[in-house]
Amino acid sequence: MPVITLSSDIGLNDYLVGAIKGQLLTAMPDCAIADISHQLTAFDYQQAAYICGNAFGYFPGDTFHIIIVNFFDQHPKRMLLAEYNSQYIICPDNGILTMITQSKPVDIKAIPIPATAKSLLDATKLIADCIKQMITGKKPDTTEVKDIEEKYPMRSAVGTDWIDSQIIFIDNFENVVLNVTKSEFEEIRAGRSFRIVLMRNSEFITRISDNYAAVQPGENLAFFNAGGYLEIAINKGNVAGLFGLQRYANASNMQNRLLYQTVRILFES
Repeated sequence: MPVITLSSDIGLNDYLVGAIKGQLLTAMPDCAIADISHQLTAFDYQQAAYICGNAFGYFPGDTFHIIIVNFFDQHPKRMLLAEYNSQYIICPDNGILTMITQSKPVDIKAIPIPATAKSLLDATKLIADCIKQMITGKKPDTTEVKDIEEKYPMRSAVGTDWIDSQIIFIDNFENVVLNVTKSEFEEIRAGRSFRIVLMRNSEFITRISDNYAAVQPGENLAFFNAGGYLEIAINKGNVAGLFGLQRYANASNMQNRLLYQTVRILFES
């Protein structure tokens, strides 16, 4: 039974997600379909990569992950099909593939989208047909591709005694995820004490907790989440709202906004 996941920026108020599932079930009645998220933000590739990349690892080998984000930024001529970690990613050729994989996969093919395909459902019908051909042992209608749109995740700015990390995700509880992993943090920390600056010269976090229960209600905390990223929160509180923190935007004009979209970590001997 093939396993297929869906991730998109479509939302759940439209019929499109249901229609795509209908296409998949028509082509493969015994497939299992799992939703990752349909609340991805168009153009925010960092957010999409964080959500999809951290979910995919929990699925079995040979899972097909369909990602529909920023699909019509330009008229699509092809979808990409890439093998990655014994699974398959199918997505637009707009940079989201390398954002998730963080490097260019070796095996990438293109699913051509003919000019006669006018709508998203025309394209997803081709995806359903391609997956069906693959799982039934038939040669899919794909072509080899080498040149693709490449985008890569933002990296924290780093000095000998500081890290400036971007906010890449804010969850429903308004906890804040930074783009620094445990290994990156510990490498720069080198055993030193640290301060995570929430408010300039007045509010800091100075230790890593295991979970929310490690501090009293209303207290700030920092921990490494299941994806391995540094997360800051308030036990039974709202850290993003309290400190005016916002997700790092992709807008070109960032003046007067960087203070609220990055978090500084200071290291002290």
